[in-house]
Amino acid sequence: MTLVAGVDSSTQSCKVLIVDAGTGHIVRVGKAAHPDGSEIAPAHWWSALQDAIHDAGGLADVAAVSVAGQQHGMVLLDTEGRVLRDALLWNDTRSAGAAADLITEIGAAELAQRCGSVPVASLTITKVRWVRDHEPAIAARVAAVALPHDWLSWRLRGYGPADQSPLGSDLEQLTTDRSDASGTGYWSPHTGSYDLDLFRAAFGRTARVAGSAEHAGTHIVLPKVAAPSDITGTVHSDLFVGAAAVTVKVGAGAGDNAAGALGLGAASGDVVISVGTSGTVFAVSAHPSADATGTIAGFADASGAYLPIAVTLNAARILSTTAGLLGIDFEEFATLALAAQPGSAGVVLVPYFEGERTPNLPDATASFHGLSITSTTRENIARASIEGMLCGLAGGLDAIKASGTAVERVLLIGGAVQNTAVQIVAGQVFDALVVVPTPGEYVARGAAAQAAWLLTGTRPDWALETIAAPPADYRPEILGQYRAVAGAA
Repeated sequence: MTLVAGVDSSTQSCKVLIVDAGTGHIVRVGKAAHPDGSEIAPAHWWSALQDAIHDAGGLADVAAVSVAGQQHGMVLLDTEGRVLRDALLWNDTRSAGAAADLITEIGAAELAQRCGSVPVASLTITKVRWVRDHEPAIAARVAAVALPHDWLSWRLRGYGPADQSPLGSDLEQLTTDRSDASGTGYWSPHTGSYDLDLFRAAFGRTARVAGSAEHAGTHIVLPKVAAPSDITGTVHSDLFVGAAAVTVKVGAGAGDNAAGALGLGAASGDVVISVGTSGTVFAVSAHPSADATGTIAGFADASGAYLPIAVTLNAARILSTTAGLLGIDFEEFATLALAAQPGSAGVVLVPYFEGERTPNLPDATASFHGLSITSTTRENIARASIEGMLCGLAGGLDAIKASGTAVERVLLIGGAVQNTAVQIVAGQVFDALVVVPTPGEYVARGAAAQAAWLLTGTRPDWALETIAAPPADYRPEILGQYRAVAGAA
């Protein structure tokens, strides 16, 4: 049995899965926490990765490893490989003004065409602009810009600060993959290359790709983009006890959503809807997207295809908020919701508790509609909250369909979708086959699949276990009444 390791360095923690490369069966697991915040010292990630690998039993019997990580985070390095400031993460919104400036200067349509996305505060391009404008002394010392998974993969291979790493601070060894590069805002899924003019427009300095000799020492280094099955190096034997006797190959890695798609085995026609604190809707597509409205971010995936994605700010907490209002647990919440009829007797919750991103209504608030003496029941309130959450996500699904992406199957993941009522209502709101995979660490599993891929040259076809496939019971009136109310709200 050949073993491979997949890493998920997320916002909250680092998870490591050791799996059988042939079947995807999990052999060992490890985990370590990350500190909270939207601005984090990358050293915490490196420490957590080492702890999680140790917790998973080490890498001595592992043939390959790949790292998936939270997208968009900005890691700035100097010429000695030292981190110049704490990394600004995807959820750090201080660069919202920088995003607006870039749109004003360049234009939303042109930005969407050139990099697949209209910049928002989460994208790396806005963060480098913010540093340029607010921390010029740091900006002047930047020698390389990397993303979290790029930096961790580089450290695994033995590189890093010159005085702390076996192989020193060789910035020319920085690598990334197309999925994570596409989330920077200065790499084009259309051309498969960096748009160096966009980077210069954002940061005010010229960049080049790692490994290119031209202008070495004067231009900022951006990681070389490796192909999905490329071997970018090996884990340095000094880093993990017991690894000296083996060669552990390192893969290209991926952004978290793209790795999740790999872990689920998603292919063309599949849409993944993830219901967490926020909601994400992303699809595997054969064609790149360029949405000038900004509803869809046109990313690349980790297999060679594309990954259009829409994000809602409101998701699982809609249900916990309503359950708290009703004073019940989730089991009773499901019972109440299923006791109501589809459409909740006309009661509609527009669930913009925290504003909203899809549609772009940052200052909006939540509101109930259609309440009457007879319709105001606990059952209708419970069901309307589920319908409102799923109808909000359906807006992202509609935008992906409108981009020309085929939708045949919806893979519904996240803690909230383990609720039976959510599964049944999903089968009524989404006009597609709905499948609920068994809960699992799909980002780390996707990274492990990439590690297996680089060993054989063929993407693995691991079986996907599911816990539910709710009946296809599409009720267009649910989405219709929601749209009528949300459009007027």
